[in-house]
Amino acid sequence: MGRMHSKGKGISKSALPYKRSAPSWLKVTPEEVKEQVLSLAKKGLTPSKIGVILRDSHGIAQVKSVTGQKILRLLRSVGLAPEIPEDLYCLIKKAVAIRKHLERNRKDKDSKFRLILVESRTHRLARYYRSTKKLPANWKYDSSTASTLVA
Repeated sequence: MGRMHSKGKGISKSALPYKRSAPSWLKVTPEEVKEQVLSLAKKGLTPSKIGVILRDSHGIAQVKSVTGQKILRLLRSVGLAPEIPEDLYCLIKKAVAIRKHLERNRKDKDSKFRLILVESRTHRLARYYRSTKKLPANWKYDSSTASTLVA
């Protein structure tokens, strides 16, 4: 399957371990992991950044293998989950950055083209999240109010 807005056809990706249980050398209880996840979320970190910090600093490769729940589900159960999904948030953030760049560099045609591609991906992803009820049915991406969503 090809990429949406590039030539690549790669299938390279990381593979999860076959064994779904926590490693035997990991001496952390599920409650401790949940506390760490919640404390990092209260600091304002996204679920993927929480996973990176737990993997790199605390040696917890997969939160799901230890706690039985993924990071986003843990956050949702407590009410700390972000209101818009993280991948959509990142696309909106990228579009805002490109718009800011275009205000300073009006003649940058390539950035204008890339902005069109990013915003089309944003609309497509928003349509998917509306259909799966992860976003309200009346939610709409608008470039004029996008900077308030990101800030």
